Amino acid sequence: MTVRARLVGLALLAMAAALPARAESLADTMVAAYRHSALIEQNRAVLRAADEDVAASVAALRPVVQWIARHGIQRSEGGPTTRSTSLALNGSVTLYDFGRSQLAIDGTKEQVLATRQALVSVEQDVLLSATVAYFQVREAIQQVALQQNSVEVLSRERQAAQDRFDVGEITVTDVALADAQLAATRAGLAAANGQLEVAREAYLAATGRQAGNLSTPPSLPKLPATLDEARAIAQRSHPAIRQAQRQAAAAEIGVAAAAAERNPILSGTASIGVNRTPQARLGGGLVSESTNTASVGLELSQTLYSGGRLPAAHRRAMAQRDQARSALLNVSRQVSQSVGETWANIAVARAQITAIDQQISAAQQAYNGVREEALLGAR
Repeated sequence: MTVRARLVGLALLAMAAALPARAESLADTMVAAYRHSALIEQNRAVLRAADEDVAASVAALRPVVQWIARHGIQRSEGGPTTRSTSLALNGSVTLYDFGRSQLAIDGTKEQVLATRQALVSVEQDVLLSATVAYFQVREAIQQVALQQNSVEVLSRERQAAQDRFDVGEITVTDVALADAQLAATRAGLAAANGQLEVAREAYLAATGRQAGNLSTPPSLPKLPATLDEARAIAQRSHPAIRQAQRQAAAAEIGVAAAAAERNPILSGTASIGVNRTPQARLGGGLVSESTNTASVGLELSQTLYSGGRLPAAHRRAMAQRDQARSALLNVSRQVSQSVGETWANIAVARAQITAIDQQISAAQQAYNGVREEALLGAR
């Protein structure tokens, strides 16, 4: 039984080795690129850092508790040296700041949303680069196959020319022309092989693995009915526009936050502690006297004059708001222009495909005619 089981296992392994490798689809390439990209990981870290900014802003509304230990020595002229030690636990909390902290929280949240859209944009760029690399490898493979076929055909044509020269039908010039065509085609094959290596390197950089057997890509998605509809979709969903919108919203909140810096702040404090001070005792010697303390209080403060710092911060926030608004308008125009250019390029590509198909059909008919004429001795 053991020998039979081993034979069955070897047979299964041989069958598995004989099976062709599974073709890698475009979706497989995009998944590999998404998992491999260090740029995506970098921007994920940026997003996590932005999330922590929100937590830091929320912490401004929460209590702060800290312990404080002190030890001091005091000596006055002509008097004894006194030492004191204290240990206290202090707590403080902002009770009301007239919306200043909430504005800071809202501003950091908008920055997080803008950072998320930046991550979406990076993800799209990574997937696009992988898709381009996928199609470049497929195109390069087909170019190599086409050049190899041309070399084979022209090699036969060159041999036929040599045979005709040997029987005196053509001159040495005709043979030289055939040699030149064959050499040019071999040069094209070398260039095609080089381009294939370049495409494979780009694929490796995008996905982290070598390009294997790439399957036929799926059909293209359906385009919007009109150019205006395509532009409307881009204005609604393009991550660059969404990022600029969030940044503009954060800038608006920044103006309100800069104005709120002039508002008062009401805070509460509480403290408990113990003080220990050595005291002189009758008859000599020292004794430590401990005192427990506790306190609570309210504090209301407001900046009356800052030397122009607060007005300058307010004006800077307004300038940054205007900058964010202009950036949003500029990004919107750039996206609209890109959509229009891409729409025109698609129309041109479709027209070129139709013309090239007609050219291929006509060239095939001409080739068939030349071959028939050659066979009949008319060429």
